[in-house]
Amino acid sequence: MSGNDEMVAAYFRRSREALDCAAQDQSLRVAICTIADIVARAFRDGGKLMIAGNGGSAADAQHIAGEFLSRLNLDRNPLPAIALTTDTSVLTAIGNDYGFDHTFERQVRGLGRRGDIFLAISTSGRSPNVLAALKTAGEMGLVTIGFTGAGPRAMSSLCDHCLAAPSSETPLIQQIHIVAAHAICGLVERDLFGGPK
Repeated sequence: MSGNDEMVAAYFRRSREALDCAAQDQSLRVAICTIADIVARAFRDGGKLMIAGNGGSAADAQHIAGEFLSRLNLDRNPLPAIALTTDTSVLTAIGNDYGFDHTFERQVRGLGRRGDIFLAISTSGRSPNVLAALKTAGEMGLVTIGFTGAGPRAMSSLCDHCLAAPSSETPLIQQIHIVAAHAICGLVERDLFGGPK
């Protein structure tokens, strides 16, 4: 096996091990079920889900919003989810006028209402713009949910509920986050629209 092949094989082994560890993590499974219940309740009561993160986590925010607004497993009505990472005019206006640390906080302040949920994604748990948005969301009475990695994370104290992927390696944390998000969306779909048990 060449050096490149071995590097690829080793990455797949680490990926499999991280997902196996996540699957066996009871606290993670409980967090997924709890978050799904909270999201379903918010949608049922007329609330919306706002999601934000940076870099790969921004892509995850958009991916998750797409699953709720379009569909995951079922043909069903769209569910109100917004990625706060997509509007370049808003992001650059806020960044220019108030600074990058406020890119999500200003959107939460303008779009969020009591009964809504803010889902903050940060593999490090310390992204300043994510932390600022979490603080504002909490002050406004939104339910705050965090997706992060293992170990102590600054964002945890700002979250009503925190899903910590059992890894400290950013790409593996991101893989677990999207698997967890798919599980949450699937549970929400089943709760609100029925489908396979």
